[in-house]
Amino acid sequence: MAKNKKDNSNTIALNKKARHDYFIEQSLEAGLSLLGWEVKSLRENKVQIKESYVIYKNHELFLFGAHISPLRSASSHVECDPIRTRKLLLNKLEINRLREKITQKGATVVPLKLYWARGKVKLEIGVAKGKKAHDKRQDIKERDWKLDKARALKESNR
Repeated sequence: MAKNKKDNSNTIALNKKARHDYFIEQSLEAGLSLLGWEVKSLRENKVQIKESYVIYKNHELFLFGAHISPLRSASSHVECDPIRTRKLLLNKLEINRLREKITQKGATVVPLKLYWARGKVKLEIGVAKGKKAHDKRQDIKERDWKLDKARALKESNR
């Protein structure tokens, strides 16, 4: 149990909606270029990445639409923009691979998880394709079946 608790402590924000709305084909870890007040807000878990996405522009990738709420105790001389576009830190090879996948029909890049790794903020991004409504229903059926199966096994082991 202690191991799971430690793993959860480094997670800042999860994008559960992405796994519900998309098939995640590949995931990748990227650094994130942040300002000082943003890092302080992340330490307080004042971030929301549910409605955000990744865009490709000028041979770089940017996180668009992530909302990092400024703290009340942040410096008064700094103008805080909570939904500014933030640059992702990846090398050229990774950017080119992602650009090739993005150009495929129906593929996009979505943020999955924001977390601390070795004292730095990392963003797990995923190459995704959209799900249709019937795919979402199938996932719900499978999840319910797994829960029912687990309950039945638990009852039979008593």
